[in-house]
Amino acid sequence: MNGQTTMRAIFDRQHAASRREPAPDLAARRAALRRLEKRLVANADAIAGAIAQDFGHRSHDETRLLELLPAIRALRHARRHVAGWMRPRRRAVDIVFQPARAEVRHQPLGVVGIISPWNYPLLLSVAPLTDALAAGNRVMLKPSELTPAFSALLFRLIDETFSPDEVAVMTGGVEVAEAFSALPFDHLLFTGSTGVGRAVMRAAAENLTPVTLELGGKSPALVAPDYPLDKAAGSIALGKMLNAGQTCIAPDYALVPKHQVQAFAEAMIQAMRRRYPTLADNPDYSALLSARQRQRLAAALEEALNAGCTILTHGETVDAASAKMAPSVVIEPPAGSLLMREEIFGPVLPVIGYADLDEALHHIRAHPRPLALYLFTHDRQVQETVLSSAISGGVTVNGTLLHVAQDNLPFGGIGPSGMGAYHGEAGFRRFSHARAVMTIGPVNMFERLGPPWGLLSRWLARVLGGIR
Repeated sequence: MNGQTTMRAIFDRQHAASRREPAPDLAARRAALRRLEKRLVANADAIAGAIAQDFGHRSHDETRLLELLPAIRALRHARRHVAGWMRPRRRAVDIVFQPARAEVRHQPLGVVGIISPWNYPLLLSVAPLTDALAAGNRVMLKPSELTPAFSALLFRLIDETFSPDEVAVMTGGVEVAEAFSALPFDHLLFTGSTGVGRAVMRAAAENLTPVTLELGGKSPALVAPDYPLDKAAGSIALGKMLNAGQTCIAPDYALVPKHQVQAFAEAMIQAMRRRYPTLADNPDYSALLSARQRQRLAAALEEALNAGCTILTHGETVDAASAKMAPSVVIEPPAGSLLMREEIFGPVLPVIGYADLDEALHHIRAHPRPLALYLFTHDRQVQETVLSSAISGGVTVNGTLLHVAQDNLPFGGIGPSGMGAYHGEAGFRRFSHARAVMTIGPVNMFERLGPPWGLLSRWLARVLGGIR
């Protein structure tokens, strides 16, 4: 059988099993989560090595901290809390329908498809897989073709941990991904670019498959006048430079008071140099995964330079043939430039000056709603004004990235930055059907009303609803 035929056969097998067999009980769900956790822990070095191979270079420590650790903690969080998530939730019954009992039971959807990206290939596969397993589903994974070493390893690890009718990995190129998204899943989660997300959603619509889209966008970092400039620069530099900026929630650009723009840009460069004193031979500094990405960013910087922008750089020259790219800070790039039109996804930070908070908020609201917003202020009134005035998928105040690492917080975008949220209980609910269950008591008053309708039904309509 070819790859697509095999994929369809595995889907059919999972689909049939999900309809034939009852939902997994608590013990089975915990056991599945535990097996996956043990497999990840036992293969931590192999995972870090495969990801480094795909990138050309990425620190094993970065993979352990940014992917393995949150994936393992999410698995443990789900194991601890899934019993409570599964418990039926009582609901009040209106007096008209008493005596009766109402509750909501969360049941598995069936077969969940997950399409994961290349930038965090482990975490963005395992995190939704964790939530789907906690909800009692069967899962098919399609990792990125841009990380072939990791994808092959994930295939092996999942194959050693689960039977194909529980969890399966499909590897291959764009044609496999297109066929995967066209399968009639009970739910499909995609993480990646907005453009590809549209194509996935179109394919899913043919089967009326509900989707969760985790996309991206231009996530702003807003520095309020009261916040220490050096401290803000240090936080933003860390969030920007991890994985060389190849993070969907990395600060994409900074909004800074106009009179502080130059000072902030210099503070950013200094913070980057402290984190990464060298570049080419620095084992902590990640490579950009694709030559296409490096060429796109180089073109964006050249466009800004030709427009007369001031560009501050790290200082160390990185060979043009290298997979690494020197960090840059660009002051006031034109609004229509590539740096301000597209998500940057690399170690380049535009800095935009604002006259007052209203101007900064207008700038954020004038653009598509971002996946993340970072606000730096100690002023509670400023914080509340920004949180209520600028909508985003998530927020970290006085830091970057950390809201995504909280298993008790939902993670997801809004509008062009995504649709739906998962992580922890939010993920359990995302991959469950909230089933209404009504149990009628010894007397069914509704049936006693009629028909034939009479004085009692008219009296109830008048007394309870004011309907004459």
